[in-house]
Amino acid sequence: MVSFDSRQYGRGSQKGRAMIAHAAARLIAENGCDHAQAKRKALRQLGLPETTPLPGDAEIDHALSAWQDVFEAGEQEGRITDLRRKALELMRILQDFSPYLTGSVLDGNAGRHAGIDLQLFADSAKEVEIFLLNQKLPFSAAAPRHERAEAAFTLDCEGTEVRLAIYPAKEERTAFKRHDGSTRARIRLPALESLLSGASGGAGEKCQKHEKMK
Repeated sequence: MVSFDSRQYGRGSQKGRAMIAHAAARLIAENGCDHAQAKRKALRQLGLPETTPLPGDAEIDHALSAWQDVFEAGEQEGRITDLRRKALELMRILQDFSPYLTGSVLDGNAGRHAGIDLQLFADSAKEVEIFLLNQKLPFSAAAPRHERAEAAFTLDCEGTEVRLAIYPAKEERTAFKRHDGSTRARIRLPALESLLSGASGGAGEKCQKHEKMK
């Protein structure tokens, strides 16, 4: 483990925050850690105390984009397009629940191990569960990552994990926050279609096709 003098890199110094951000970004890119896990592991790798002020998620995302520009420049654009097309197809299937795309696939810095994050809004989580069962989409329950979420489900889309966060319908206009307090970006289906309109080909057949109910 590489160790640094906490007097030089601790106490919220810009240099210390940058060191942690870049170490965390590499962990996200190489191991698929989430931001919180990556920050903790970065502190241990750098030999800094747990009380060291941490960079925000946006700082880590900036470092992650820089890392990908150097080490994954040849594959990043294709990966993001592929993941967004998978998200598009699923959002079309789930459009009764006002789906939003959020997370690293939207931000454009999804790594090799990244999943797709979708927000759904329904009168009850049971409604979404019944829909998935009727559509014959295998899924499993998961622990919600956000305190406002009523439930969370995961499913597989051609080897990519898709995380569905189910919120009460009344929460749709809520501005959701990231761990660092910044507003989490999200887009609805028409915006994603516009985002992908310049990409060649259609949405593909990455996931099993199902007709929309009703």
